[in-house]
Amino acid sequence: MNYSYWEYKEWFAHNNFAIVGSGIVGLNTAIQLKKRFPKARILILEKGMLPQGASTKNAGFACFGSVSELLSDLESHSEQEVFQLVKKRWDGLQLLRNLLGDISIDYQHHYGYELFVEERFYQKCVEKIPFLNELLKPLFHKEVYSVENNHYGFQNIVPNYIKNHLEGQIDTGKMMGKLLSLTQEMGIKILNNIEVKSFSEDETNVKIDTNQGTFVTEKLLFTTNGFSEKLLGEVVEPARAQVLITKPLKNLHIKGTFHLDEGYYYFRNIDNRILFGGGRNLDFSGEKTTVFGQTKPIQNKLEEFLKTVILPNIAHEIEHRWSGIMGVGNQKKPIVKQISNRVYCGIRLGGMGVAIGSIVGKDLADLIE
Repeated sequence: MNYSYWEYKEWFAHNNFAIVGSGIVGLNTAIQLKKRFPKARILILEKGMLPQGASTKNAGFACFGSVSELLSDLESHSEQEVFQLVKKRWDGLQLLRNLLGDISIDYQHHYGYELFVEERFYQKCVEKIPFLNELLKPLFHKEVYSVENNHYGFQNIVPNYIKNHLEGQIDTGKMMGKLLSLTQEMGIKILNNIEVKSFSEDETNVKIDTNQGTFVTEKLLFTTNGFSEKLLGEVVEPARAQVLITKPLKNLHIKGTFHLDEGYYYFRNIDNRILFGGGRNLDFSGEKTTVFGQTKPIQNKLEEFLKTVILPNIAHEIEHRWSGIMGVGNQKKPIVKQISNRVYCGIRLGGMGVAIGSIVGKDLADLIE
């Protein structure tokens, strides 16, 4: 590598903290560290040109769990654990909004709605609404979920929705743009197209071997979520989420964030287009990958549902498709811990990065003495 003395001195050496990953967790970690240690030299290493993973590829739901999703969580978590999951998501959303401001992230409170294609499953969820409202009352001090009629004209579904009165939405691109601007204003350095190959530590430093040379830091923090298992060995499974978006539609009156099938499908109106994603449950093994891309079965299912349920009898065209990589596991609680003397991680966001990314970043920064 042909680096000068100045380049080596400014970027490669003398770092107090190096963070791998410039997504929502990595940037929040850096911001919180800079607040705690104003004189610290902080470097963020990012594999892609833009943040990889899902931070700029998600649907922008400011959500904390639909009824069917929370009922599914209760099958493998205690009531207290589910309460704490929701609290962590809610606290994370408030931290994000307070840090960046609602205008900067285009936060809108248009509520959340859960749609159902099976009457029996709908009735099961409706019966549990009083229980969930009571479970969450110590956090929200009001009822969160209620039943509402199908006023948006969706077809081939159960006539009513379950409404989440506290759910909102954001513009993911604006959120990440504001986070990037804030980190740069604070003097935090970000280097893109840097792929970490390995790392090693001694009594004083950590050496980070990358495709662009070796960086040295006092402490190393990983915020790589779905890409973590290879480097860290932690129990985090990658989970690809496929998304499509239509061309603009005239008189699109749909407002809010919409969930189906335990959150495996989701859609919203953004810029008078329908953004629709999901379908991972059609092929769990195939979507357990760190390779970006789309598959015909899932894309066909999304298109079919778009045509028969969301936009029936409305002509529409698909303009763009993409995918994001999440980090999941058999537990929904994020992994935020010290791995060794100088290495830490904040990973496994479980598809709730917008909600918990900010607070996971704060929790990770708080681990540093």
